[in-house]
Amino acid sequence: MPTNLAIDDRLLEEARNLGGHKTKKATVTEALEEYIRHRKQQQILELFGEIEYDPTYDYKKQRNRT
Repeated sequence: MPTNLAIDDRLLEEARNLGGHKTKKATVTEALEEYIRHRKQQQILELFGEIEYDPTYDYKKQRNRT
């Protein structure tokens, strides 16, 4: 889908150079993918302390189940 965006040329060029991309499209695509990964990681981090663990759970015992 074609999209027109007003992106700061200096930022785009710096990102392109740092990423070693040949095109602006490749630069923006990777930047968006990295942004999405980062946000998903933040959501996972928010779960820390939210999940209750069973202190009696024996993971070694579960490995040997057949």
